Amino acid sequence: MSKKDNGASVILAYLNEKNRPYSAQDVFCNLQKQHGLGKTAVVKAMELLAVEGKIKEKMYGKQKIYFADQGQFKDVSDEDLKGMDAQITKLNAELQTLTQNCRQLDSELKELNNSLTTEDITKEIKLLKEECSGFKTRLEKIKSATNHVTPEEKEKVYKERSLFVKEWKKRKRLASDMMNSILEGYPKSKREFLEEVGVETDEDYKVIIPTI
Repeated sequence: MSKKDNGASVILAYLNEKNRPYSAQDVFCNLQKQHGLGKTAVVKAMELLAVEGKIKEKMYGKQKIYFADQGQFKDVSDEDLKGMDAQITKLNAELQTLTQNCRQLDSELKELNNSLTTEDITKEIKLLKEECSGFKTRLEKIKSATNHVTPEEKEKVYKERSLFVKEWKKRKRLASDMMNSILEGYPKSKREFLEEVGVETDEDYKVIIPTI
């Protein structure tokens, strides 16, 4: 592109290729990165092309719109238009299919990236086997032990536990009733009374009576 040309040939070729209306701003945005055209140069080049009759210019409100001279293109028959429409429909269908395939391949790629490698799986299997072996060893020790608790002994422990819990609740209730009776004529608070007599409660040690 010569300095004298000032981008006019590039702009003319672009408008003829795209064959659709553009503003000078549109052409500047589309070509400046690839061809290094300045906005002022684009505006002057398009105005010059319009004056020379190489492109057409129309006003839409306050904006000028430029497009290729349609006289340079051969007439298109209805049959040709139908063929173009059919081709567009076919290409759109192919595009949709390719897009779906790309999405599926992308999904499969992400799944593969998140999957364990052969090396990772081998390590995982080794760890699981070692863990399994440890469990088997523990199981064998338990089976060979001679100090198993019999059902009778187990039942006895449960009954004793139930008895002790009931007694615990009973004694706590009695102690609470006694303190409440004393506190009716005691001039200080319950906390001060407990500290004075040196009584420690379950709550002081965050102890909860278990259920039976």
